[in-house]
This record gives sequence, C-alpha cells and structure tokens, in this order.
Amino acid sequence: MGVARREVPWILWPIVALWRLLAAILGLTGRIISAVLGLVLVIVGLVISLTVIGAIIGIPLMLFGFLLMVRSIF
Repeated sequence: MGVARREVPWILWPIVALWRLLAAILGLTGRIISAVLGLVLVIVGLVISLTVIGAIIGIPLMLFGFLLMVRSIF
C-alpha cells in the first residue's frame, strides 16, 4: 500500500517546499542539533537585521531558524 499524495495548490508550494526542507534537515541532524541550529540562525538573523540593508537577509534567516526550532519540537 502506497501513501496517497494530494495535489498541493500552486499558491502553497513555497510553504510546502520549505516545510519539506526543514523535515529533511531534521531527519539528518536530529532534534537537539536542529533546535540548536535554529536558535543560532535566529540570533544571527537578529544581528544581521540590525541594519536596514541586512534586514533583507536577516528576517528570512530568523524565520527559517524559528521554523527549524518549531519543527524540532513536533
């Protein structure tokens, strides 16, 4: 028996792709390392986003770190 995969609407594809990337990282590194890596990414993103120009890179980096921490919990 195979798992039936539902079609993902095109508007949600970036979110699904990011979630699958987080799941792959979690599967490779484990929960503890993933949570620590997520915390480090949040801190680095915060430091980078202190400048206006750095906010372009810092805010997505913080979001990625936060999602990585959330994914490690569940």
